[in-house]
Amino acid sequence: MRMIRNRGVMSVVAAMVVAVALIASLLTAPAVQATPGVDRYLNLPLVNRDAAHGPGGINPVLPTDPKVLGALLDEARERGVAPTSYSALLLQYWLADTTTAAGIDLKSWNPRAGVTANRGNLGKSYQFYKNLQLRHRELQWAGMGGLVGADFGGGLLDFELATNVYEITRLAPVAHAIVGETNRTLGPVFVDRLPRGLRALARVGATITPADLRHVQASILVMQKNIFSDLMPMHRAYVKGRLPALREMTEAGLFPTDILRAWEQIATKTPDGIAAGNARLLRREQGEVINEQWDAVRAYRGDVGEAMTYASTLAGSPSVAGVLPLRSYKPLQLRGITPDHRTVSITVPLPSWNWSVFDERWDYITHQLLPKYRFQVENRWPDLRRELAIPSSQQIEQHRPIWNLLPMMQSALNTLKVEVR
Repeated sequence: MRMIRNRGVMSVVAAMVVAVALIASLLTAPAVQATPGVDRYLNLPLVNRDAAHGPGGINPVLPTDPKVLGALLDEARERGVAPTSYSALLLQYWLADTTTAAGIDLKSWNPRAGVTANRGNLGKSYQFYKNLQLRHRELQWAGMGGLVGADFGGGLLDFELATNVYEITRLAPVAHAIVGETNRTLGPVFVDRLPRGLRALARVGATITPADLRHVQASILVMQKNIFSDLMPMHRAYVKGRLPALREMTEAGLFPTDILRAWEQIATKTPDGIAAGNARLLRREQGEVINEQWDAVRAYRGDVGEAMTYASTLAGSPSVAGVLPLRSYKPLQLRGITPDHRTVSITVPLPSWNWSVFDERWDYITHQLLPKYRFQVENRWPDLRRELAIPSSQQIEQHRPIWNLLPMMQSALNTLKVEVR
């Protein structure tokens, strides 16, 4: 009996010893057991920073849940990892946090899927932009991007409809008539001075196909996501973490120091500082993020891309009070001397430039959009606020320009004025 009790006591003691040993082993386990998670995500390339390469976030290996990403970031910081080593993780975190706040599913966001699949993302993106402006007066890039972006969204809806190929191709005879009238009256020298896009429209407008429209449409959707993925994480970091969060992004190499200086100017909340900082953000958007993509669209199938980007310039009309429609800014005016020494003047209400060309686009932005949007913020805020409050989904529907393209071109032909003295 005593032996049985002794054995029972010994069993209890043995069990206690095992338990103590197990607890001790857990307490003394190397700290590295908690770190493999973040190690997997260090030094990743930003292979999908250009959304043309695929759907989802910055790198397909990265999670898309901002809570998971935030925990990984905290771990990297606590370990003293250099920001350059977790740059992809950092950008993915701010992008995922932004898309979550905007109601967009980052993992499935695929601009190549077409406008119907991305229609919700378009509306949510531009609504998020506009809401930032409504809550933070200094974030003028966001407000302007929300208004102008929704206008272009309306154009994308038009491009998706296969029947719009018919509308586009109907522009060709009118463009051909304008070119022909110029050639008949003035000769080929003056024809060569007509906008390249107009001449391209005359040559190939009738041959544009649904596949061409889909290609251009997908390219513009890629640009739209690239702009969001580059500029919106900065805005989200500014709103939630202020300048320290943006400094971390700079240290990670996600954008150059002059972009940080732009944010420092915006943070002063002085009129001139806000204007200068937002102008730099806009130049980054147009001149660095999507410039090469616009060039590629214009070069698509030779004259086809040239014609279609010119048609988009003809149709564009930003929703910023006081801003001229693209077609009305620097309309076509030709002057010269004929071989028999007569002075010739031609005026046509068509754009003499092409939105897809950066220098020409930037000229319009700096003389129209930037100053007039700033004026609205500083002097007409109640009116601008009402414009910003219009749901983006509604604004997109209101700015579907393609049904007006043919009347615009016909008006140009009807008002073609050739003065010979």
